[in-house]
Amino acid sequence: MTSILNADLHCHSVVSDGTLTPEALAQRAHAHGVELWSLTDHDEIGGQARAAAAAKSHGMRYLTGVEISVTFLNKTVHIVGLGFDADNATLRQGLLQTRGGRGQRAKEMAQDLARVGIHGAYEGALKFAGNPELISRTHFARHLVEAGVCKETNEVFRKYLTEGKPGFVEHRWAQLKDAVQWITGAGGMAVVAHPARYGFTANEEFALFTEFKGHGGQGVEVVTGSHTTAEYVVYADVAKEYGLAGSRGSDFHSPLESHTELGTLPYLPGNLTPVWEVLSSRIQ
Repeated sequence: MTSILNADLHCHSVVSDGTLTPEALAQRAHAHGVELWSLTDHDEIGGQARAAAAAKSHGMRYLTGVEISVTFLNKTVHIVGLGFDADNATLRQGLLQTRGGRGQRAKEMAQDLARVGIHGAYEGALKFAGNPELISRTHFARHLVEAGVCKETNEVFRKYLTEGKPGFVEHRWAQLKDAVQWITGAGGMAVVAHPARYGFTANEEFALFTEFKGHGGQGVEVVTGSHTTAEYVVYADVAKEYGLAGSRGSDFHSPLESHTELGTLPYLPGNLTPVWEVLSSRIQ
């Protein structure tokens, strides 16, 4: 397989903070020409069997996927895992521990929103969470839009739920080493998700990629929904500099919220090793 492949290896279903079922996502991916697909729900692999079956029913190839939240330099960084054994006990236990802190954090977020006159936010957010263990800022944002506090979720994140704004509660996730080793220990590949989003300085980014590779990380998202065309070039160079495989994924969450549709990104630059080439034996 070459880099000229319509692979979408980053999206979310109702199992975490998306709005479509794994089956509906598979149908949508197929409709947009996706040839190789992965469902990468946050800290949860409960949708993997459904996603793999749905991909097969549409004639798409499939890689198991997950997106793990880690704390690095006091920021939340996301590590995508691809091509792992979804039955691996250590991975499953690690994800369970990572999910464990979300419920208490959500209640503290609601308390802080109540402080500025927005009451009942926890119950409102819970209504949008298909999986209560994975209640997140996205669910709160959808509630605030439905309640008329903001017109759209982007406005929510400008006014609430981010550092220094009402409703923000810091949460310490897994360590980078843990996430990478859970994935690689289960036979998969760890990939730094949407690196441009973190706003790291050059030195901080050097620390991230050096430590990531030192723990066994092998990939980086180059072409992804939140990257600009210029950032595709920047992170293609990062991939080459650190000897990492390149990945491609829309980070699709919802037809109404996501700016990038499944399967519509530019192809991965041809001078990179695609993650799917390294993971060819793990493709279903």
